Amino acid sequence: MNHRNYNSVSNTGLLTESHRNGDALTDSEDQLEKLPYPKSVFFIVSNEFCERFSYYGMRTILTLYLVDILLFSKPDAKIIYHTFTMFVYFFPIFGAMLADSLLGKFYTIFYVSIIYAIGNIVLAMSAAPPLNFPMVAFSMVGLLLIAIGTGGIKPCVSAFGGDQFKLPQQELQLAKFFSMFYFSINAGSLISTTVTPLLREDVHCFEDDSCYSLAFGVPGVLMIVSIVIFVLGKPLYTIRKPEGNMVIRVSKCISTAIKKKWKSKEKAEHWLDHAKEEHGDKLVSDVKALLKVLLLYIPLPVFWALFDQQGTGWTFQARIMNGDVGFYTILPDQMQVVNPLLILLFIPIFQYGVYPLMDKLHILQTPLKRLVTGGLLAALAFIISACISLALEASMPRQPSPTEAHVRIYNNMDCPIKIIHDNTESIIEKNLFYENIDINSNEWTATVDFTCANLKCDGCVATAELNKAFGYYFINSDNIVTMEQFLDSSEKDDNNGYPKVRSLISGSNLGVINVTYLNSKGNIMAATNASDPNFFELKPDDYQIEIGDTKIDITLKLGGVYAVLVRENTNGIFEAAEVTVTDPNSIHMLLLIPQYVIITMGEIMFSITGLEFSYSQAPTSMKSVLQACWLLTTAVGNLIVIIIESVHPFDEESLNFFLYAGLMIVDMFIFALMAMRYKYVVKEESDSEVSSADQLPDKSGIENKGFLKEKDDA
Repeated sequence: MNHRNYNSVSNTGLLTESHRNGDALTDSEDQLEKLPYPKSVFFIVSNEFCERFSYYGMRTILTLYLVDILLFSKPDAKIIYHTFTMFVYFFPIFGAMLADSLLGKFYTIFYVSIIYAIGNIVLAMSAAPPLNFPMVAFSMVGLLLIAIGTGGIKPCVSAFGGDQFKLPQQELQLAKFFSMFYFSINAGSLISTTVTPLLREDVHCFEDDSCYSLAFGVPGVLMIVSIVIFVLGKPLYTIRKPEGNMVIRVSKCISTAIKKKWKSKEKAEHWLDHAKEEHGDKLVSDVKALLKVLLLYIPLPVFWALFDQQGTGWTFQARIMNGDVGFYTILPDQMQVVNPLLILLFIPIFQYGVYPLMDKLHILQTPLKRLVTGGLLAALAFIISACISLALEASMPRQPSPTEAHVRIYNNMDCPIKIIHDNTESIIEKNLFYENIDINSNEWTATVDFTCANLKCDGCVATAELNKAFGYYFINSDNIVTMEQFLDSSEKDDNNGYPKVRSLISGSNLGVINVTYLNSKGNIMAATNASDPNFFELKPDDYQIEIGDTKIDITLKLGGVYAVLVRENTNGIFEAAEVTVTDPNSIHMLLLIPQYVIITMGEIMFSITGLEFSYSQAPTSMKSVLQACWLLTTAVGNLIVIIIESVHPFDEESLNFFLYAGLMIVDMFIFALMAMRYKYVVKEESDSEVSSADQLPDKSGIENKGFLKEKDDA
């Protein structure tokens, strides 16, 4: 579930509460004219489910696609992901302008959804190797079209749903619509966040271990279905003509005031008063109230800079953790499903439990105090995340520094080997590892002594250039042992976190020895021979190794680095031994749940409270403008991530998380100082725009002032 979709729910609660208390409606629902529930909204709700499935399904796997398939580095993948998200929340301004000034909501949704679907198709096609498209270029074009599409329809869909109701007669039905609308958003998010990682991971296509083309294609199909469903409902829709866009009017008012203030020598009480002559007292007064609220928006983007890293930094974090729960292995991108699940659980808990308790205890009663608390909770979530990253970094194998070298020697013979280095003897059973070797010594040398009968060593002197991590293993062919040198590494896979494996083979007839790796389903996943001692990746699983008629079982776990030593004994029978070079991931993925719990609590206190505060403090005519500005805070938040990741201040992820947490704490301190000076606007009953049900105009949708509180961003 995403934070941008809550305003309908929170304000629906205000709406029904108002009805129960009789503040704006008559005491009895029976006194209102009863109208049939508009069937058209079921097409809109179904359309929203498909669209949200499409968006969240695509976004859930996006960062892994950028790293695994397009081979971007993690910092670059973060930049691309957050640039895409920034555009998603930038284009709603243009969608609102297009709908309110030119096309109307129906045709804006229809035409922009076509752009959206084309973007999904282009992205899915770019991930299909047989089509041989320029993958990076086509992927970027697809993402841009999707951003235009989902951003363009975002301010229109829920408002168009509201247009189908007549108020005040259908006030309660309108509340039920938003409940259904909210449910469809969450259902689409939950299902797609669960399903698309499975399509990516468990389906194999085009001879690849994954199937991103299918994982992107299914959301694309759902987007096409959403358009079809939306169009089928056209005969039932109430379609209103565009009535002018308040964003444009506000922009013109501010522009006029600035120009006249610059040119005029007359002093005014407020700089916006210079626009009164052209735009009228009412608009100028409303813009003043709007800017008062927008001033408080300035620190808010930092929260979204933290929140949206669930799809990047936290997903990469999950990749180097253990997802095994016995009967199932959690995929790293599936951890994102925790947020929408918790949202569904926490909203009623906060509404009926936490907030009433706070009121009784007289703590955090004002919206701005709750906003500060939500921001600090996000900072706490990142501190926890940083601490987990510290533990993960400590569990990583130590890599050679610029002033040292590492050397590893594998024993592939059927007897121990004596290594003499620096007048020190060591016995190798399977492998021996030397570290902290001073690189200034220029060369590392060791001699080898065999205890095996009838074996002669041809040039068995280990010599390593001390600028890399080197490895050696022994090949026995016709009782003549030789040493093979290769580039060694104990580093875990930095992309998808899969186990790394290499086959080191020794035997009398090396040219015909092949090693085949079969997974638990009996499928051949890899085949190697003596000429290829390099690392390759396999998915975590129980494997059976076949060498001729010999079959050996091994288990490869997520994050592990393994060497499989294969040799032919004196009886001509193949044997194999599994050497764990680097231990698999030991810190469990479920330890991420506390940080998800805390940031979700922060999201509820920050996002929902922020929307309710904004709508209650702004004039009715400015609510649509606030909607666009609220979405812009998310765009700016992602821009902050782009800037920080471009600078790349730290190599360690833990330090990056601490940086974001510190930035959030400082930001909330500044926001708290600003909030202390803010004076709340309290509307008296006599000043209320609506005092009784009889005074409500019998109009539908956005033209009705009551609906302006309900406007959702889809």
